[in-house]
Amino acid sequence: MSAVEPISGKSDKSRLSSSDWEQAALDLLAEQGVAAVAVEPLARRLGVTKGSFYWHFPSRDALLKAALELWEKQDQEAVFDQIDAIIDPRERLYALFRRTSREIRSHVIYSHLLKAMDQPVVQPLMERVSTRRVNYLLTGYRALGMSRRDAMNRARLAYAAYIGILQMMLQLKTMRMNHEEYEAYVEHIAETLIPAAV
Repeated sequence: MSAVEPISGKSDKSRLSSSDWEQAALDLLAEQGVAAVAVEPLARRLGVTKGSFYWHFPSRDALLKAALELWEKQDQEAVFDQIDAIIDPRERLYALFRRTSREIRSHVIYSHLLKAMDQPVVQPLMERVSTRRVNYLLTGYRALGMSRRDAMNRARLAYAAYIGILQMMLQLKTMRMNHEEYEAYVEHIAETLIPAAV
């Protein structure tokens, strides 16, 4: 990821918005993890003083919370909003599996967040995101005609498979696949976890 280029010609306060800080924090989180998100390195990256930060945010946690909410919004727009228009529930689930598999940056951020679950700002966001994703899967499986219990079990299994592959690939670094192998894996998972309409 490339560093954000400093913007010249204006005062610190007027040249950067809170959105600039949020995006820079999210970029740094994607590159180095939650612990790396700190005021001084971000100010250096943005080419401003720390005073600019405090003009927009009262604390590092406030910035981190805003950056995570930005990630949540971007993820929603990039994945779920794009497939909601698909009418056929089976095709919608297939599209979800495929589109999710290609959101590499989001995977990296999610993986970093899994390692930072002990941080008070991270934990409620992850609970909210996970609940929403499982419920989305539940709704999709219910639309195929599955009972609520079976649909919930399948939704949990699908989500657990997603988290598991992230941990193996990004944290444990024990599963290396080239592009073709990864695409074949995604198709296999989709075929395995998405039944024909009941």
